Amino acid sequence: MHAGDPSASSSSSSSQPSQRDWAEMRPLASGGVTLLNAHFTQHRFERHSHEAYSIGVTRSGVQTFACRGARHASLAGDVILFNPDEPHDGSRGTDAGFGYSILYVDAALVHAWMGDRDAAGGGGDGNRMATRYFKAPLVHDPEGALLLQQAVAAVAERQESLHGEERTAAAMVALLGRHGELRRPWAATGLDAGRQRMSLVREYLDAHFADDVTVQALATQAGLSRAHLTRAFTATYGMAPHAYLNMVRIRQAQAALRRGGALADVAAACGFADQSHLTRRFKGQVGVAPARWLAQMQSG
Repeated sequence: MHAGDPSASSSSSSSQPSQRDWAEMRPLASGGVTLLNAHFTQHRFERHSHEAYSIGVTRSGVQTFACRGARHASLAGDVILFNPDEPHDGSRGTDAGFGYSILYVDAALVHAWMGDRDAAGGGGDGNRMATRYFKAPLVHDPEGALLLQQAVAAVAERQESLHGEERTAAAMVALLGRHGELRRPWAATGLDAGRQRMSLVREYLDAHFADDVTVQALATQAGLSRAHLTRAFTATYGMAPHAYLNMVRIRQAQAALRRGGALADVAAACGFADQSHLTRRFKGQVGVAPARWLAQMQSG
């Protein structure tokens, strides 16, 4: 909502597309923060996660998503809080659809704002492990929502990067202070034998994203049967191996596109059957087509 998804301000509403489903992204010029403003009536996000923290507010309608083993419904004014690498999906809760704004904030910035000196050390999963986490993915917090809306408005303003980062920091620190804790609540943190096996599988997917990966190849890495592999991976990471592989491919494609790669070449290099396959998966996770996403990210 991961995919990779800001509050509509007067400066951005005039440029919003006229179609019923629209999404506009704006990166902060100083880096580390990206804003997404969107409204969807038909689009459904595939299961995915973000490398960054994601803090959002539902502006209108009902936004539903599955996260941490439960289905959640976010109403207008509710605050959505996703930790880095926290799997979720997203879709409308009513025929009217939903509008929302969300800020994606790099973990390194959050650690600096929170004064986390041990952030680089990580923990059991190395640099995948942050130090502070949101306890719940959905909260009703009018004061927090107001701070978040102020951050969204500031990031949306051109030539106001300093103000945007200051407001984002204020919102993030407040939300983590109210709704955060110093442990990962949605997944096991210990490196037991089972988790070590799944870590090997994830590393294999990270390294072989361009290949046509088979369940047997993953089962061999884990030393498990093919039937057990998918269940064990999903139980550990909250998404099936194919969903994780698609997510890795999309992240690789985003990086390649920003380096100037042609869409067809990027599709081939990142494990997609063709350009159409990339576009379909990209929209499923990010909410917009690759070319539109790239144009928005470059115009920010």
